[in-house]
Amino acid sequence: MNTGSDETGGAVVASEGAQVGKARDDGERALGSRAPEFVKARRLLHLSWQVGVFIIGLAVVVAGIIMLPLPGPGWVVIFGGMAIWATEFVWAQLVLRWTKRKVTEAAQKALDPRVRRRNIVLTSIGLVIIAALVGIYVWKFGVVMPWKIEDQ
Repeated sequence: MNTGSDETGGAVVASEGAQVGKARDDGERALGSRAPEFVKARRLLHLSWQVGVFIIGLAVVVAGIIMLPLPGPGWVVIFGGMAIWATEFVWAQLVLRWTKRKVTEAAQKALDPRVRRRNIVLTSIGLVIIAALVGIYVWKFGVVMPWKIEDQ
């Protein structure tokens, strides 16, 4: 668990050149703990705060993983758990920044008219193929309702 620096005003250098505890010029929040100052001032209290945040985030992420095959917003819940972790841990903040950057790039790419046209054409072709397969199945076997099946 990354608790930052033991010195007041110190910064721990994180990956990708981002620094803990310093504001960035591009509008992103500084990396590091967002715990209240009285919690950060006491090492044992800060460690127990981090353990609590980790356990709550873990419970939310596990609930999201359970929701993946079951009905429910699995990915949304998983990213919610990551956001809980990001309130305290630099690694989670970096993962969320990377994810946000990739989602933004994908959204921009999807707005490109050529990509949209390609996606519409591929979807239309897929629907035509599925309709043809369903038509062949119905032509070959017909439609028999389950309550009209005769014992043979």
